[in-house]
Amino acid sequence: MPDLIDPFARKIEYIRVSVTDRCNYRCFYCMPSSGMEWEERNEFLSYEELTRLVRLFSEMGVTKVRLTGGEPLVRKNFTQFIKQLNQLEKITDLSLSTNAHLLADKAQDLYQAGISRVNISIDSLDSENFKKITRNGDLSKVIEGIDGALKAGMQPVKLNMVIMKGLNDHEIEPMLEFAKQRGANLRLIETMPIGIAGIDSQKYYISAQDILKRLKKISGADLIPIATTIGAGPARHYRFANTKTTIGVISAMSQHFCDTCNRVRLTARGDLVLCLGQEDRVGLRDPMRQGLSDNELKVLIIDAIKHKPRSHDFSHNQQRVELRHMSALGG
Repeated sequence: MPDLIDPFARKIEYIRVSVTDRCNYRCFYCMPSSGMEWEERNEFLSYEELTRLVRLFSEMGVTKVRLTGGEPLVRKNFTQFIKQLNQLEKITDLSLSTNAHLLADKAQDLYQAGISRVNISIDSLDSENFKKITRNGDLSKVIEGIDGALKAGMQPVKLNMVIMKGLNDHEIEPMLEFAKQRGANLRLIETMPIGIAGIDSQKYYISAQDILKRLKKISGADLIPIATTIGAGPARHYRFANTKTTIGVISAMSQHFCDTCNRVRLTARGDLVLCLGQEDRVGLRDPMRQGLSDNELKVLIIDAIKHKPRSHDFSHNQQRVELRHMSALGG
């Protein structure tokens, strides 16, 4: 089978795999306060089904897998799933996105099972502000999880901070110091209008350009742009002259990175999502359960990739994605 090439000559090498839509936090920009319709557990792909699909993707050129949720660590026997994926010889980069609430006790086992690096969501270092953003999350647990990942040997550990005007934008400097003290990297992210919760959060929007201006004020000098290949993704990376900690700025809204998008997403219920900001998706679960062979599933995947759009359309068609929740898409 050929490699996966979309209509705009982008080679698909990266898949984000959601293992659950459940989460033990309720970050207000990710989930609405009520009205969530959870998938039934039998709607989720089994670990064996997920592993089969990842294997098929790997046989068509995908080398990088990021495991997401919801919160992936709430799904039972998650470490065993990591071990299954780690046996796929063509997967060379296996990583995790998590809120880290449950990470401290699991980090060493996850690292030994095959997770080499981790992205951790942390939007505030003020416990009360953290509770407000996450709707009662426990900051101390998250910090324990960050330290657990570093102790286990995961590298890099990236701290993801969604920047929100009037809520946590005043915390950029302490978050940077926190990252520097631990040898972690920091990524500052624009809010995105995914789902009703994400659309509502746009009132807190700060552009990447304004975020960079604030960073320059903090540094007292221009930031140094750098290139990075470790877990290279949509962020534009910088560092200050006196630290090795990198700062990534993700500008999904103000300066999108769609032209180089090399990723797709697989939801826990088996939908192949071709773009966060479009409705394009193809169901793989039912055809697989109906008995399609590996080659038949590959043909289905190849045909799906032919419909990957050039870019998202957040600015003009928010209503098209307002009923989709980030927690079910894997971020």
